[in-house]
Amino acid sequence: MFDTRTASLLVYCGVLILPAMVAGQDSPADPAVTHVFEAEVIDADSSEPLPVRVHIRGEDGQWYHCESVGGQAVEYRREPERVPHSVEVHTTLSSHPFRFRGAAGRYEIRIERGKEYIPLVRTIELGAGELQRRVFRLQRWIDMSAVGWYSGDTHVHRTMDELPNAMLAEDLNVAFPLNYWVTHSGVLPAAADRSIGGPAPPKLVKVDPTHVIWPRNTEYELFFTNDKQHTQGAVFVLNHRSVLDLAAPPVTPIAQRARQESALLDLDKHSWPWSLMIVPLMGVDLFELSNNHLWQTRFGFSEWTLDKAPDYMKLKLSPNGFTEESWTDFGFQTYYALLNCGFPLRVSAGTASGVHPVQIGFGRVYVYLKDGFEYDAWVDGLNAGRSFVTTGPMLQLTFNESPAGRVFSGIEAEEFSVRIQGRADSRRPLDRIEVVASGEVVARIDPENRKTPVGAFESIIDETISFKSSGWVAVRCFEDHPEQRVRFAHTNPVFVKLSGSPLRPRRAEVQYFIDRIREELARNQGLLNEESIAEYQKALDIYLEIAKRAR
Repeated sequence: MFDTRTASLLVYCGVLILPAMVAGQDSPADPAVTHVFEAEVIDADSSEPLPVRVHIRGEDGQWYHCESVGGQAVEYRREPERVPHSVEVHTTLSSHPFRFRGAAGRYEIRIERGKEYIPLVRTIELGAGELQRRVFRLQRWIDMSAVGWYSGDTHVHRTMDELPNAMLAEDLNVAFPLNYWVTHSGVLPAAADRSIGGPAPPKLVKVDPTHVIWPRNTEYELFFTNDKQHTQGAVFVLNHRSVLDLAAPPVTPIAQRARQESALLDLDKHSWPWSLMIVPLMGVDLFELSNNHLWQTRFGFSEWTLDKAPDYMKLKLSPNGFTEESWTDFGFQTYYALLNCGFPLRVSAGTASGVHPVQIGFGRVYVYLKDGFEYDAWVDGLNAGRSFVTTGPMLQLTFNESPAGRVFSGIEAEEFSVRIQGRADSRRPLDRIEVVASGEVVARIDPENRKTPVGAFESIIDETISFKSSGWVAVRCFEDHPEQRVRFAHTNPVFVKLSGSPLRPRRAEVQYFIDRIREELARNQGLLNEESIAEYQKALDIYLEIAKRAR
């Protein structure tokens, strides 16, 4: 087996070599007490073999891996001590049969492929007797690429050698592995302790014609400032060309370099200490509406940045702090407030798969391409906001017959209407569809939830929203989940600019930003140099100026 470094170099050279896993390494090794189960997974409609993700759990509660028969398998296991109830154990497999070796007993097997197939759950029983063989047919409930939508994950910590396997198993079209990862101020990405240890090439890796990896991306996630444990936060530079020779802070030079290299700046999470400073100072492009605290397994961060949640948002907290619902709402409302302040961030989604107990692409951003998949066009579409984010449902909508991201500007009329048309699809019934304009829910649509021939659900949307002042509008929807989990989709906004009518935030929104920046100015005194403190002061001045037009 190749080690990670060797396999990564082979990928960089255009040779896609994936690690075959040790057979049954998590199962009993003694053949006298081991039984074998073999299966293959095929598409229910085409009968073509599928790459998939497989979870296996025994009646003893233990999780197990499986092996590929003639192909490749990548094992993933994350059991974080801080959140012991959130465990992610799976194997991603190429489109070959797979084999499981285990002691006699019952096992639950769950087979999934990204977002567009209905998960299949079966119970298998191993015992004395001949080798068991099965064929599992996985049913696709929607085909987004057939109508021009292609998915991506903007926050990836998987190694280059395992990414192709995992991407195909999840049908994820674009991945941005953060191969340069800085955790200390003053340290260059090439020398950072969490970086890959060798130069990632500025060269697209094509897994196949519609699944690609851009290897050169950098995460500045500062937990140490001037060698002291003092967190600043995280921001990603995606799609850059050079190995960045800039340390943080200050952050303004990094933003300038990103612009020179056609890179995009992605805000990891909204409540990091420096997040509200870097939005205006760096001109951040993307906001992760689905961030790396949202998992298929149980929500795990009830207390993280709880003290930063403002009263005006009226978040539904539990006695332990954030719930999955209130954490999601905290992100939504922060995003809306930034939009109201005039920062046109586009939606994105990232999982941090490789670090957290979550599969790659659990939360993903879909980008619309009218002429088929091409990487540069996908990045352009992401930057233009022709997109939606999802952890489950799908939204295919137009706004006055234009895709999301459109800016309607130079409007002289006293009133302007936006007609929203299209559909919401989901593999579970939707609980609600909501139209959000300038941060407020202005329309609630009861989903039709018409059942499709394959057992999914569709709801038609046709709603018109009128603007008498400048603003923005987006659509979101939520599944009716049997376990009360939050599974949502959210479009990028479209913007309406009426002449003589500036976009105006609510006073509570901008005051929250002002208070946060003032807190950070005080907290960083004596640790940051003059130039970096000046960035916080400049951000404060920007918010104070915005406050003059608050409503």
